[in-house]
Formats: sequence, structure tokens, C-alpha cells
Amino acid sequence: MKKPPTTLMLSAILWLLASGNYSNAAEIEVKMLNRGEKGPMVFEPDFVQANPGDTISFIATDRGHDVMSIPGMLPEKAKSFKSKMGENFSITLQDEGVYGVKCSPHYGMGMVALIVIGKPVNEAEATGKTHPGKAKQRFSELFKLMSQH
Repeated sequence: MKKPPTTLMLSAILWLLASGNYSNAAEIEVKMLNRGEKGPMVFEPDFVQANPGDTISFIATDRGHDVMSIPGMLPEKAKSFKSKMGENFSITLQDEGVYGVKCSPHYGMGMVALIVIGKPVNEAEATGKTHPGKAKQRFSELFKLMSQH
């Protein structure tokens, strides 16, 4: 016996809801600022804990900034990324691990952030990376924060 189309549609919807195969991903906003709670040239927040499939949106609140991944601070299969200067940028991160990001003109001034997607599977590689100027101090603080989560 053939099921009516509405029964099939309802069955499909119930299956999707029960199986978790629907999008429940979060969008997390990170502001790029000339000055924030932690001082000059910051991402706020500068530490993000998220799940695979979540989208991180970098908001160019102050226009003289960009965001780019830091080589050596990405999960093995993750692709590097870079925004245009002064523009908002969103990226959906699928690969578990630690992502280090910087504002290229203000990297030495410590404008960095740490994003952890799921488990920090590449923590040893990420913590072994060296950084210039104030970025070194900020990453040290961010890795301490990560160990508390």
C-alpha cells in the first residue's frame, strides 16, 4: 500500500530530527578592535571554544584589521584562510583542533586569537609555534585558558 505524500514528508522530518542530521551549528561573532577590554589591538573574544560545523564570524568593528590563520597552528587537514583588510569574514570550521589566528598588521602587537574546535588534537604543534612581540605573551595566556576548558 502506498503512503500518502504527507505521511512520507512527516516521516522524513521525524527521522531527521531524531537522527540529529539537521543544522544546529552555532555562529560565533568575534570583533576586530583597535581597543578592547584587554587593551589595544584585540580580537574580542580572543578565545573561542566551538563545535565542528560552527561558523566563526569576524566583525570589522574597526576597519584597519584582517584575520588570517597562522601556519603551524591549524589541524592537519584544515585549509589556511585570510580575509580582506577592513572587511567582515566568516568561516565554518569542520576539523577538530586548535586554530591560531592573527591580524597581519598587528600580529607583533599581540592581536591574536585562539579557536578550539571540538578536541584540541593538534595542541602540541600549536603550542610549539613561536610568535613575535606581544603575540607570544597573549598566546601563552590563551593556552592557559584553553587548559581550563
